Amino acid sequence: MSPAPTVPKRETVARKPVTMASGDRTVERRSESLSGYKVLLGICGGIAAVDSVRLLRELRRHGADTTVIMSYSAQRVISPLAVEWAGGVKPVTEWGAEMAQLEPHDAVLVAPATRRCLAAHVHGVLDTPLQMALSAARGRRDPIMFVPSMHDDLFDDPVTDDLCQAVVAEGASVVWGKREEGRYKTPDAVQIVADLCHLVNSRRPERRRVVVTLGRNRSRVDAVRWITNSSTGRTGWVIAEHLYRMGHTVDAVSGEVTSQPAIVLPSIINADDPEDMLGALLDLAASDNAPTAWVHAAAVLDYVVAEPESKKVASGAEQWGLGLVRSTKHLDALTPLCGDCCRIAFKLESGVSDDQLIESARSLLQKHDLDGVVANHLEEVSGNTGRRGLWVSRDSEPKQISSLDELAELIEAAICG
Repeated sequence: MSPAPTVPKRETVARKPVTMASGDRTVERRSESLSGYKVLLGICGGIAAVDSVRLLRELRRHGADTTVIMSYSAQRVISPLAVEWAGGVKPVTEWGAEMAQLEPHDAVLVAPATRRCLAAHVHGVLDTPLQMALSAARGRRDPIMFVPSMHDDLFDDPVTDDLCQAVVAEGASVVWGKREEGRYKTPDAVQIVADLCHLVNSRRPERRRVVVTLGRNRSRVDAVRWITNSSTGRTGWVIAEHLYRMGHTVDAVSGEVTSQPAIVLPSIINADDPEDMLGALLDLAASDNAPTAWVHAAAVLDYVVAEPESKKVASGAEQWGLGLVRSTKHLDALTPLCGDCCRIAFKLESGVSDDQLIESARSLLQKHDLDGVVANHLEEVSGNTGRRGLWVSRDSEPKQISSLDELAELIEAAICG
């Protein structure tokens, strides 16, 4: 069998506020992760078919050009009219002379996928338009993702595992949701589409293993008190999620956060203390499959408590003096280990001009041989100025960043070279 084809590198597409449809069917464009891709959504029977409306709209939010095929049983659960409204296209519901199911697609997503669908696909049964589409996609070695939904008893049947292993062995992906209320439910639409984006884009060239640090550090004062700095973690999550959707392998190293990721990322390492976080980063740098790109978005403590108390210090004293010492700079410690890796850092200043901020960012860029620095005014990060920061790189003039989504796209472009 010939090796799987790679997806050619696409031109960066300018962000658009909405997708193709207008009026009541309009959706807000959130990314270009599926822009230029034709995605076939297969909807099987089962109550999870009611989530198809959300799933189709989420696919369109990321730029997908969708085709929909509904099984006969799916049409008893959700109306083809509702599916047409959500997807902007009339679904294939029966055999037709056009044979739309044989048209080439960049990816096939089956959600929900019943066990009957899995079994028919494994054994080559072509009794529905969806099964014909799946067979054609398998022949072309297109990316295929199944999202099963079924009761516990069916999941626990060994045949179910055999079927899933069989489709995985053929190169397809199987994504399970959580086990709740006696059944395995499908993940939410945001997660499914993120996983599909990753599956499709992982075939593109220049995919990397990327470490993204995020959140804030803290240093122990006594048994119940800490000193910390300010960061919600949201910027890091947005970057990590975008890189995952674009097909990169992402390790998120997280300090304390108040913002949670919108999707479940495959690799999250929690490390609140700056030395613990550095230890995790050094371990990653020394691993056999070492990262080839680093994004340092965490708010790392520059100073830590010199001698933390092991017990709670009693309250009531008028004063309490603390000794602080410099912590190890993560960029300093990692620079000798990173070689030709792409490296991006953040620089935060307060009460300085743009020129001074850019000069500070360039100094950091040169000192550590970085590929880019995201330069922030504290007033912009904590306020609502309409500007998210400045992108400072080696080979171009500083660029204003208007949103976190734009920032994530700039970083991904830098990582891909």
